[in-house]
Amino acid sequence: MAQEPQQHAFAADEARAVYRAIRERRDMRHFAGGEVAPEVLQRLLEAAHHAPSVGFMQPWRFIRIRDAALRRRLHDAVERERVLTARALGEREDEFMRLKVQGLLDAAELLAVSLADDRDKHVFGRRTLPQMDLASASCAIQNLWLAARAEGLGMGWVSLFDPVELSTLLGLPEGAEPIALLCLGPVHDFYEEPMLQRERWAKREPLSALVFDERWGQPSDLFSPTLSSVEPA
Repeated sequence: MAQEPQQHAFAADEARAVYRAIRERRDMRHFAGGEVAPEVLQRLLEAAHHAPSVGFMQPWRFIRIRDAALRRRLHDAVERERVLTARALGEREDEFMRLKVQGLLDAAELLAVSLADDRDKHVFGRRTLPQMDLASASCAIQNLWLAARAEGLGMGWVSLFDPVELSTLLGLPEGAEPIALLCLGPVHDFYEEPMLQRERWAKREPLSALVFDERWGQPSDLFSPTLSSVEPA
């Protein structure tokens, strides 16, 4: 039986657009050059800035990288870490090395994301979980990612770097911590499935294996055969 729409729900076509952006968002590694119009970049950053944050601390800081020489130095830093990561993977080293990280050079925009240098003053929500600053900044990145997909732009999150080296390259103050290099811009095509799944590196786990009722390991009755997943009407 169809349910009545909730009082505060979006219109059906608006809701479908939100779910479409979530489903079709991809961690992109291949870019088509071009540019991102300043007003579009402002919209994307505004979307990021409207993310939730614990204690309303807003720990995200964005650095726009436009200098070609700095981009190359950042790419070199990522390449060094990529080689070290490959070696740490042992038998999957060769497989990993086939996964290139060219977006730092090819993408229209490159954004570095850092946690702010004054996070320790925020105790609300962080006294026992100090990592909530990272969780909050990750929400901002996800907002930017979804907004970029809605604008037809690809984005990739690069985390293969030594944070100390990156802090030096970007002139971060003491206490700030880099967490992401975001490659952003036009792409030729969006991957039909996540790139690492396409490359058979890993696959998406079934949701029913990750949701429990009452306690760890107890399967949720949300996924009983009598219930079915329904798209927004």
